[in-house]
Amino acid sequence: MKQDGSEPFSRAMPQPRPGEWLLCDLDGTLIASDMLYESFWSACGRRPVTPLLAAQALAKGGRAALKSRLAALGPCDPATLPYRPAVLRLLADWRAAGGRCALVTAADAGIARAISDHLGLFDEVHGSAPGRNLKGAAKAEFILDHFGAGVTYAGDSAADLAVWSRVARVLTVAAPPALRTRAEALPAEVHHIDADAPEAPPHRLPPLLRVLRPHQWLKNLLVFLPMLAAHALTTGALMQSLLAFLAFSLVASSVYVLNDLLDLAADRVHPRKRYRPFTAGTLPLRTGLWLSPGLLLAGFALALLLGPAFLGTMALYYALTTAYSFRLKRLAILDICTLAGLYALRVMAGGAATGIQLSAWLLAFTLFFFFSLAAIKRQAELVDNAASGREVAAGRGYRTEDLMLVSIMAVASGYLSVLVMALYVESESVQALYATPEALWGACGVLLYWLSRCALLTHRGEMHDDPVVFALRDRTSQVCMVLILALFTAGSF
Repeated sequence: MKQDGSEPFSRAMPQPRPGEWLLCDLDGTLIASDMLYESFWSACGRRPVTPLLAAQALAKGGRAALKSRLAALGPCDPATLPYRPAVLRLLADWRAAGGRCALVTAADAGIARAISDHLGLFDEVHGSAPGRNLKGAAKAEFILDHFGAGVTYAGDSAADLAVWSRVARVLTVAAPPALRTRAEALPAEVHHIDADAPEAPPHRLPPLLRVLRPHQWLKNLLVFLPMLAAHALTTGALMQSLLAFLAFSLVASSVYVLNDLLDLAADRVHPRKRYRPFTAGTLPLRTGLWLSPGLLLAGFALALLLGPAFLGTMALYYALTTAYSFRLKRLAILDICTLAGLYALRVMAGGAATGIQLSAWLLAFTLFFFFSLAAIKRQAELVDNAASGREVAAGRGYRTEDLMLVSIMAVASGYLSVLVMALYVESESVQALYATPEALWGACGVLLYWLSRCALLTHRGEMHDDPVVFALRDRTSQVCMVLILALFTAGSF
């Protein structure tokens, strides 16, 4: 009983009779997400103890009570949710043809009403409430009692089979092939919608890999810096640094996953971050429940092999990044200091892994240089804010009027890092490590040029929201990095 569901969907579906009902599910159907997890992660961002409160609600009142509790703890803005454009068009066309639409969902009733009020497409709204979880067989019974069997029901999961088996017309939305086959075996008229997540551009990497942000692992190359700065190029130091790099990458990805989940609402109004897998709905939010802790455990398992000093540094890194995700990123200036400190911790971890003592020159340069990059990151966000007319940076402690001050901090700190490098070139330490230390002056000049160029591009609104990503993709930045490496190499001979 399969019917062709290609565009336009209103033509693939029979025209409704006046007053005929189209019932639409919410999670996975109307939106490319799940409001249970949306509420959970929204609540976690406000109250880190949410997992304990959620477990308590589930134990006392079951899933319906859990949904109600999370809806109260983590209210979500309906305007930022990842709606499926194809389903929105179908609902609008159905009503325009004289039919009626109802939102019937297992999500909390309060959330469903808020979404309905925002969209203005539904004549009725029904959702779960304490004591009633409107899902599966319970939803099927409710629909038969309230609407009768002569309705069309749009759903997306196996739980909807209980409803589809008892209605006149079936509409699957973004359903996998196996579920489509099961739906087509039902004694009903069946239609399919291949509804992709909204605004999700094509990527070469699958969503599960993209959410780990593998390009960000290049920041963890800083663990090799103590070995290189001390010219301790031994096999043992190389293997220890490599193991430290792997451990840091796993733990960092764990934090990136957590940060994406906690920042869903803010990222959805960002011009680039809205395409992230969790934000756009291309990766289920429930994946984060096992992905983040799994990466964390794997990273700390590797850290155990490098001794207590490295393990302690890694624990401090995770504590700071977690605090940043939950709170510190919302505090002006302190967020930039934290980001700079996290870079410095990577360098310290490299020293702890190899047993190499860090010089004061290296630590000072690291702090000033990465404070500059962190300030550039905030500057780029504020430039985007100004361009879009927003006065407050979403999820941050800055206002658009702070742009000039943040820009000054970025430039001043960057130039201080160049000054530290210049003073290092004239120090006694350099004489012991480099045969031709004069070559390092050239590296100072290249770094000064690169930082000045970054400041200019950021001011013009041409900087990526992550300057490290910008440096990896920008041809001029790549040339600068090669030149600096060549000059340090030349200074060794």
